[in-house]
Amino acid sequence: MNIAIVEDEAVIARRLERMVRTIIGGEAAIRIAPTFPIAQTMIRSAPIDLLFLDLSLNGQNGFRLLEEAAAKTLQTIIVSAHYDQALRAFDYGVTDFVAKPWSEERLRIAIERATARSAQKIVVRKGRELRTIVTAQILFIRGADDYSELHLDDGTIHLHEKSLTALESMLPPDFARVHRSYIANFARVRGVRNAALVFESGAMIPVGRMFREKVRELVQGTP
Repeated sequence: MNIAIVEDEAVIARRLERMVRTIIGGEAAIRIAPTFPIAQTMIRSAPIDLLFLDLSLNGQNGFRLLEEAAAKTLQTIIVSAHYDQALRAFDYGVTDFVAKPWSEERLRIAIERATARSAQKIVVRKGRELRTIVTAQILFIRGADDYSELHLDDGTIHLHEKSLTALESMLPPDFARVHRSYIANFARVRGVRNAALVFESGAMIPVGRMFREKVRELVQGTP
């Protein structure tokens, strides 16, 4: 697991690193970003699975970094003394908000939530704005080159900057790949017709030949 800790106070960053290693184990690759520019470069270019983010970096607003992290597939845990910003942070789809000072038990709970890889919300970018989408609203996701189209139950389509494979790793158990270009939310599936999945809205998507047996099993298990 690739982990990034964005924290400008060295003592706090080292304490957080020690606790994270204790909780997750030695297999974690942990990097620390003590400044805004380093953190920004890391978020943009480095593979990150889990991000620990302080909301204040030498006077720089951590929400600027959170805007970039929100549109990625990584899980974000805020570790901050600014607990009055918790509700705002959750609007960006963060996994948890751990207030300073924290205990090992509280940090463990946050990590367990993040590593469950079961995102209940996905954040998409619309120009300079971010929108949070509840995963239960998604009927299916269609791969579009390096991007993905989220098709919602209200008929709208939202573009996510990550690939289908990247999104697949973070979605709840109701979601499964049914075609090389499609992931379906089986909680919203109503049946199979002519090698296509039919959703409650009437929308249909193809089922790939190699996925047909798995799809039959999943459809039989839907209510």
